[in-house]
Amino acid sequence: MAEQVQIQGSPEPAKIRNPLGVIGLMLITLGIYGIVWYYKVNKEMAEIGKARGSEECGTSPGTSVLAITLGCFIIVPPFVSMYKTWARLSATERLTGAPNGMEPGLGFLLSLFVGPVGTYILQANMNKMLQQQVSGSLVEPAAVPAPA
Repeated sequence: MAEQVQIQGSPEPAKIRNPLGVIGLMLITLGIYGIVWYYKVNKEMAEIGKARGSEECGTSPGTSVLAITLGCFIIVPPFVSMYKTWARLSATERLTGAPNGMEPGLGFLLSLFVGPVGTYILQANMNKMLQQQVSGSLVEPAAVPAPA
């Protein structure tokens, strides 16, 4: 069962999921859970970015899902969306002060050629980042001084 945690600075919750559970559910549901998982992961990253006043963690998880589903007919959008998801994870790790995970380019290649391994690593890194931001040892953005 996934552990629900609160995203600091946001009313939205996030989930620490078992990476093997994610892969298992993707196989059992013939990929349907993969689409749901992809939306939720991108939404959690967007919420973390929004809570820290940054758009580099994404703004619209629906667009990411649209790119990997219907975008397949145009060929390029799924690849761009996968790479951008890895780049968002890297930006989210940086914003929360979590240790750097996998390089976005390498993560993209793993997701592309060895899908389950890429999914496992993406979720494992997401879990580390969520645990880091919950533990309270965050790197907070520089405070803006109050006007005199």
